[in-house]
Amino acid sequence: MRLPLDRRLTLSAALLAVVAGVVPATAAQAAASPLTGAATAAAPAPTPDLDAVTQALKKATAAGAPGAMVRITGSGAPLTSAVGVQDRTTGAAMDLNGRFRIGSVTKTFSSVVLLQLVNEGKLSLDAPVNQYLPGLLPDNRITVRHLLTHRSGLADYTNAMFDKTVPGFEAVRNKVFTYQELVALSLREPRTTEPGVSYNYSNTNFVVVGMLIEKATGNGVAKEYERRIIKPLKLKNTSYVHPSTQIKGAHLHGYLTPDEAGAPLVDSTEQTVSWAQSAGAMISNAADLNTFVSALLGGKLLAPAMLDAMLSVTPTDATNTRFYGLGLRRYDLSCGTSVYGHTGTVQGFYTYAFATRDGKRSLAAVANTSNRGAANTALGGTLEGAFCGKKGPAAPTAKRSFALVPELTAAPAERDLPEHGSR
Repeated sequence: MRLPLDRRLTLSAALLAVVAGVVPATAAQAAASPLTGAATAAAPAPTPDLDAVTQALKKATAAGAPGAMVRITGSGAPLTSAVGVQDRTTGAAMDLNGRFRIGSVTKTFSSVVLLQLVNEGKLSLDAPVNQYLPGLLPDNRITVRHLLTHRSGLADYTNAMFDKTVPGFEAVRNKVFTYQELVALSLREPRTTEPGVSYNYSNTNFVVVGMLIEKATGNGVAKEYERRIIKPLKLKNTSYVHPSTQIKGAHLHGYLTPDEAGAPLVDSTEQTVSWAQSAGAMISNAADLNTFVSALLGGKLLAPAMLDAMLSVTPTDATNTRFYGLGLRRYDLSCGTSVYGHTGTVQGFYTYAFATRDGKRSLAAVANTSNRGAANTALGGTLEGAFCGKKGPAAPTAKRSFALVPELTAAPAERDLPEHGSR
């Protein structure tokens, strides 16, 4: 006898949760289990291999990024490295304190705010989105949790928006969208999956998260980021300035790579990022990102139950090294260490912001280019040096790439490669 569709979907979701729960843990994964919060022994983190990290940055510039830099905390004084330039016109070197657009690292900020609201009883993870935003979505089965885990089936409107990289960008560089307009763009496309069945990255999910935050609080997301995260953590270089086009203060210039081979880079620094909003429009710097991910993993932003929920992950591909929770990624590195955070891609910038499960070691890395998959893959190489340290003769030789499929601005040819961007 064949079960009804809704029953089959429930069982599928349950099986996925079981799979997530039996992913083998390693000694270095955490000070607490992402499912139970139970304390476990954490091996001391090895000393970062700054030479290996710098080589990864050099590979990023060799692959087309004008500049790249990294900041690592948790091993005495912060360790930093920078190569290349932040401004191709002036030739100014990369400024380790400079601000930049963090792309989809914004999603983790949005998730923190939403989970705080869940903890306050203003939202429920397993309630239908339409309960809070009546009539917004065409399927009452899509829940708040489905949005945060990219399992809603809502199509990513940016696939069509940036089908042609530079023309697509120039068409929206100064445009201001409403949330409703972005959701409408998604609903023109076929849905990718039934709700809850499978992971499929979509910026639409976090546009709706922004709408939920604003509906539950009566405030714009900028005010809630400020009140709940930026001020408590004293993040002096972090902001949500939408729809302003400028990055105030000392900042990096971002450069978008055109689709045509040999075409000049496009300075994409100034833009509204209105096409992303709560999915990708925040600005920060390396030190603030270190503080943010360390505070999050260290339990300073979420109640234990909410942090456990955020860290309950399921695989995103067949490698069983990449996972997604609630607005948060987990990468399992070659040395057995797991790190948690998010990647970011926005026109002109690739970002990585990750920390160990206890929050004691963190990395923030940026390259000032985008639509250049090889540069992003190289930047992802900083994770191994930062969290695994020097590798002796007997160390694992298998190479792992942790740059993911581009969520925002990749060229069409790069969209199916598991090596790009802020997914």
